[in-house]
Amino acid sequence: MNGRHLEQLRLLRQVRDRIDREFDRPLDVGSLAAGVHISAGHLSRQFRAAYGESPYSYLMTRRIERAMALIRRGDLSITDICFQVGFSSLGTFSTRFSELVGMSPRAYRDALVGGEHDLPTFIVKNVVRPVRNREVP
Repeated sequence: MNGRHLEQLRLLRQVRDRIDREFDRPLDVGSLAAGVHISAGHLSRQFRAAYGESPYSYLMTRRIERAMALIRRGDLSITDICFQVGFSSLGTFSTRFSELVGMSPRAYRDALVGGEHDLPTFIVKNVVRPVRNREVP
């Protein structure tokens, strides 16, 4: 690998790390790209090539993963979780959650209460990790 390619990978890792740290804040591709001094289009193309999904998709996945963990914890309402993970609309949150998990946040909580996910947390986290429906084989 040449030095330029390694630098590009380092910048992409910075973007991914920022998404992981700041998933609950308002983030957009333009501000993520500005943070590493490249264009939004270039960031989107390179991020997809390196990680298999767009920066926006990666952000949504992180938010939904965190929401799933908070639902499993059981001490917050769905609305509180929605805003805590960075969504500004309950409708958008429910739509994205349903797309990635295959059920609504309420149905997910009901399944937990009904014992459908009555396994150790580390297993549940890996088994029910959100996957984009269009990407499921």
